[in-house]
Amino acid sequence: MMSGEERNFLARNTAETVARQSYGKLVAFLAARTRDVAAAEDALSEAFASALADWPKNGCPANPEGWLLTVARRKSIDMFRRRRHEETADEWQAMSESLQVAGTNGQIPDQRLALMFACAHPAIDAAVRSPLILQVVLGLDAEAIASAFLTSPAAMGKRLVRAKEKIKQAGIPFAIPEKEELPGRLDVVLDAIYTAFAEGWTDPLGSDVARRDLTEESLFLARLVIELLPREPEALGLLALMLHAEARRRARRSEAGEFVPLAEQNAERWDSEMIREAEALLRQASTMHSLGRYQLEGALQSAHVHRIRTGNWNWQEVVQLYDVLLAISGSPVVAINRALAIAELEGAEAGLRSLHELAADPRLAEYQPYWAARAELLAKTGFPEEAREAYEMAIGLESDAAVRRFLQGRQSALRH
Repeated sequence: MMSGEERNFLARNTAETVARQSYGKLVAFLAARTRDVAAAEDALSEAFASALADWPKNGCPANPEGWLLTVARRKSIDMFRRRRHEETADEWQAMSESLQVAGTNGQIPDQRLALMFACAHPAIDAAVRSPLILQVVLGLDAEAIASAFLTSPAAMGKRLVRAKEKIKQAGIPFAIPEKEELPGRLDVVLDAIYTAFAEGWTDPLGSDVARRDLTEESLFLARLVIELLPREPEALGLLALMLHAEARRRARRSEAGEFVPLAEQNAERWDSEMIREAEALLRQASTMHSLGRYQLEGALQSAHVHRIRTGNWNWQEVVQLYDVLLAISGSPVVAINRALAIAELEGAEAGLRSLHELAADPRLAEYQPYWAARAELLAKTGFPEEAREAYEMAIGLESDAAVRRFLQGRQSALRH
């Protein structure tokens, strides 16, 4: 018989696993009827609190998702009754029945894609559509989302609250939009999937279970989008880009766990099957003659793979791809990578000049890759003190211990 401490541990572990793997699916299902995302989140939060009180005493249920959904459904109905006294009993009953679809056989309809497209509705502020998907469907917190969009957590939190209220007030439908509406919403959905993938990719060893689940979930959702829209080249490009990145996961750390930059990675440790699939997706997308951001980023990854595997110097091609990508996206992140590519093609001074053009952008003041790139180029152009200061900034902004050690090593090398 388990001790009380063991039962508590099992209950917490089960709840955490369900939260990681099914949070978005449960919120999507609860919100599909009410179109009140905030209320669905509140009800689910209360259900998890009930689970942590009940499961240590009575044991974890065989179907924890179904248990949570049942409790959250009851709490949703209670909240609905408290707020809407004027609604009739028939409406309450209809709501109750609509939320019981998942109950008996344990299968919860996966409505995440519908919720993602709902969050991408044109009635919602464009700047918050992708962040809303990241929080509601993929479970990222406001701090992680704010970091990805180069803004403050407080500002992002306020935007997300307003967006959820907009969904409720406007009665935005939770359904896959009509075919003619898809192009106006697809980019938002793809952006959210890629941002979630990038958050998960920051854990190259896969030791952070939550981040590993996030990476797998992002790949799954990208495939789901392609099933819905098999002739959308950007959906194909996004999956190709993510597969290229995921294929290098094992090579990003040495056997001792130290950071290995792309140029120094052992290509034999890459996942060749993923790379072949990525290349096939890019070829398929190219036949559709509609170039976009994710196809370009996937092509850049392909060019890097080709250079490292063959030893062929292809920086001119890489710079050209970055030129087109920057013209499309206007992203300062793309501009940083372009500056590094220019440094390889034309020399470090040319790269540093390109990087200087970004110095006034306030979004980069606390963006670690900017300072790391600046430090590298300053070091190569003979400004060791300025490089040391830039490395100090990059080290202070980096959360990954292995990358910090790598940067500290580069900083120390300046003395010699």
